Amino acid sequence: MNQILKIGVAGVSACFLWAGQPLQAQKQLFIDPANMDPSVKPGNDFYEYASGTWVKNNPVPAKETRWGSFNVLRDFNINAVKSILEKARADKSAPAGSVEKRVGDFYAAGMDSAAIEKLGYNPIKKDLASITVIKTLPELLQKINQLRSNGIASPLYGFYVGQDRKNVEVMIPQLSQGGTSLPDRDNYLKDDQRSVQIRAAFAKYVSRLFELTGTSSQRASANAATIFNIEKQLAEAQLSRVEMRDAYKTYNKFLLGDLSGTTPGLDWKTTLPELGVKGQDSVLVNNPAFFTKAAGLLKTVPLNDWKVYLQWNILKGAAPYLSTAFVNANFAFTQALTGQKIQTPRWQRMSSLTDGNIGELLGQLYVKEYFKPAAKARMEELVANLRKAFAIRIKGLDWMSAATKEKALAKLAAFRPKIAYPDKWENYEGLTIDRSNFFQNIRSVNNWGYHFMIGRLGKPVDRDRWGMTPPTVNAYYSATLNEIVFPAGILQFPFFDPNADDAVNYGGIGAVIGHEMSHGFDDNGSKYDADGTLRNWWTDEDRKKFDAKAAALASQFDGYTVLDTIHVNGKLTLGENIGDLGGMNVAYEAFKMTQQGQSNKKIDGFTSDQRFFLAWAQVWRGNILPETAAQFILTDPHSPGPYRTIGPLVNMDAWYKAFDVKEGDKLYKKPEDRIRIW
Repeated sequence: MNQILKIGVAGVSACFLWAGQPLQAQKQLFIDPANMDPSVKPGNDFYEYASGTWVKNNPVPAKETRWGSFNVLRDFNINAVKSILEKARADKSAPAGSVEKRVGDFYAAGMDSAAIEKLGYNPIKKDLASITVIKTLPELLQKINQLRSNGIASPLYGFYVGQDRKNVEVMIPQLSQGGTSLPDRDNYLKDDQRSVQIRAAFAKYVSRLFELTGTSSQRASANAATIFNIEKQLAEAQLSRVEMRDAYKTYNKFLLGDLSGTTPGLDWKTTLPELGVKGQDSVLVNNPAFFTKAAGLLKTVPLNDWKVYLQWNILKGAAPYLSTAFVNANFAFTQALTGQKIQTPRWQRMSSLTDGNIGELLGQLYVKEYFKPAAKARMEELVANLRKAFAIRIKGLDWMSAATKEKALAKLAAFRPKIAYPDKWENYEGLTIDRSNFFQNIRSVNNWGYHFMIGRLGKPVDRDRWGMTPPTVNAYYSATLNEIVFPAGILQFPFFDPNADDAVNYGGIGAVIGHEMSHGFDDNGSKYDADGTLRNWWTDEDRKKFDAKAAALASQFDGYTVLDTIHVNGKLTLGENIGDLGGMNVAYEAFKMTQQGQSNKKIDGFTSDQRFFLAWAQVWRGNILPETAAQFILTDPHSPGPYRTIGPLVNMDAWYKAFDVKEGDKLYKKPEDRIRIW
């Protein structure tokens, strides 16, 4: 599995500023005291001190599940995308095959709600009917392969093509646990009140979708029970999210015949060719026990139940793109999961969908209109400075031996930064977009994407591809490519502004750069060497010291509480927390090399160091609905915003000095208890 680790907040979908165009006054006042709560002592609650007034004045809008700096910048960006798409949709002169024409047609089809309404569920009638004629288990397996290879559904398990983590120049087929609909296996297995409520909402959702296709309410309810029974058994065989973070535990290479021996009835020598994969003799599996269990279920669960399960997979995949009744049913379930009050406007959903499906066509128009080339040059300079600072910190570590330091420095030097947008754009050759057929466009994109993916087998690894689109407000690190990636969308205030002082830029985008670099050295990324190979480069003694420090950080975050009794999962969030702690230390080191960093001159009443830490805090300010917060504790590898704000800072001596934090203050940690990793 290609390890991609993100700075951002995971959505109810993938690790990142003010409504509309940022106001000019906000552009000038990069640290605004009006957003703060000076009645709170920084050493007691730095999050509230830095952002309290902003948080009070910015509740979650009805169409959102949370609202903070990331979300407001994303809102600005999606409005920018909308203006591009509306212009492209209205452009009658765009030549056939042009970027403008293809983007405009995709968006126009999505916005033609009258045509979509007229079709009802006709677009999937044939697919649903094709399930009813299945008579045997081999036919069922063939249908599963057909649904997957045509981009219609992905039942039973996950499948993708990616780098071999122990042979990174080779692309290999990979199988992953899957087959479930709820966000996390715990949603099936736990019996707390929230889990029970989610399961009830799920049963209602499944029943409703079947009823909308003409199924009786009694049969629809029975179908929901059947589907839950199958999915619960699949969930029982899944590894937890914490277990799935173990790069070695999830690396299991099999010859196809050997894997088939562990999955009686599931013959991978037959399956892979039906998935369009030819000439491959081996496969990577992240959870072999899951596939043994799935193979067993194929024999013990009645064939008719599996047919209902396949129909459900078609329905749930199509629901957001069918008529209003289906879309509303889908949203009702989203409400139960997240607490969102009203549905996201259609234009916003279609804008996001266009970005998500043909993002490198849209990205070309976005960059042309909204990205300033000077920002890329400034970012390259910042990355270079952060790399220098990281090297200084590695050389100065008192817990790491010279031998391991040498390997760490080699890995750091090999980091490849990607900034703003790809050097070579994907043109989606062979993808047909029909202005009058929205649902077919979705199917066509899915089909194209699947065949593009398997087409990478047998070819050199493409190191120029991007895992995010240019308008994305996020960033990521890829362990197998050893690259750090910063899309154009995040290169805006409060992360970055060419007119801001260094304290603001280093506390914002500088910490983001440092965060992504630190992912190369977190509890998971540190298992990969300079060329991205899953290979140990540590001495045993150094690894033990690192693991002890990481365990201390996990324990720190375990102590943070969300929603009364729910605690942050320190092990699930460990990689991101190491990223934040390392990122802040490296960014601060780099900041202190600047002229402002070496000065005590105040700006707007704050010292340079205070501005650095306040810049970090304003990135993470925000509000979140309680339902979403509870779900994220299960599914999100990032800690909640308040704890991302304070978690790294309580381990940094400079923060204590900047805000005169002393023993007796609630956030105070003794110097010997402060966790120092990178």
